[in-house]
Amino acid sequence: MGGDAPVGACHHVPVPTSASTRNHRGRGVGLSLALLSAVAFGGSGVAAKPLIEAGLDPLHVVWLRVAGAALVMLPLAVRHRGLLRSRPGLLVGFGLLAVAGVQACYFAAISRIPVGVALLVEYLAPALVLGWVRFVQRRPVTRAAAVGVVLAVGGLACVVEVWSGLGFDALGLLLALGAACCQVGYFVLSDQGSDADEAPDPLGVISYGLLIGAAVLTLVARPWSMDRSVLTGSAEMDGTPVAALVLLGWIVLVATVAAYVTGVVSVRRLSPQVAGVVACLEAVIATVLAWVLLGEHLSAPQIVGGAVVLAGAFIAQSSAPAKGSAKPVAGGGPERELSTPGTTA
Repeated sequence: MGGDAPVGACHHVPVPTSASTRNHRGRGVGLSLALLSAVAFGGSGVAAKPLIEAGLDPLHVVWLRVAGAALVMLPLAVRHRGLLRSRPGLLVGFGLLAVAGVQACYFAAISRIPVGVALLVEYLAPALVLGWVRFVQRRPVTRAAAVGVVLAVGGLACVVEVWSGLGFDALGLLLALGAACCQVGYFVLSDQGSDADEAPDPLGVISYGLLIGAAVLTLVARPWSMDRSVLTGSAEMDGTPVAALVLLGWIVLVATVAAYVTGVVSVRRLSPQVAGVVACLEAVIATVLAWVLLGEHLSAPQIVGGAVVLAGAFIAQSSAPAKGSAKPVAGGGPERELSTPGTTA
């Protein structure tokens, strides 16, 4: 720092920021990023469904989304190529589950059932994360967490209106549930290595996850058979024509690149449990957007059921013990400490 110090500067020595203050600010940043991620992810279905209805296969839309995002992130993949040697398992898992699995199942689901219903089914994931904590990591959970799971399942029964003989397409619901299972992998894998001295850079993990996801989806979706004429025209959003390339640009840049970057970094700054709670807002955002932009109206029981699903997911996640906790944590226990400066991006 060149230049002369101002007169009297020696009498105003900066006071070091305490660890608790840094942690508080870090949590604030993490929550803000998690909220941005929820908003970005929430708009993906609303932009994708018009493209699907215009004639694109759901898997082709997924491929365009992931391949486009992978191309945008390619410079970062080159920069972090050391991850291929140090964390190959993490990269493959993230690509298969958090990228290819979630997107393929979700987009296939919304081609058969309403966007709001697909998202509400997918957001059983926070309850499934709790199951991972209890049965795989073998860490205790609270009674409140179990109550949250029961509420989420009961709310889901209202969303799909089981009393009317499962009014929605059964395959569509199974695909949405598959997206929920893959989303568990997103939260769990996003947190891998965050406590290590040399945690993998989240931008590198996302970049290679997208590249691996694109490679897998290329084999599955066979994009060479895509009807490319759809992309040069327009798609109708509740009767309003919108350029297909505008919708695709939104899906790639906002609902994928921005969503994954903010989402993974938020998990690193918080925890899978806390980030999962905030991510539940994605279902609310997507449902409202589908209502306003696509004209997909939910019945009163479905709205109530959706609220119960989100409430149950919130209780389940906020009642899960923090990482490293030896005992159950009473409702909304302490978050784990943030990584030391320099270990996250």
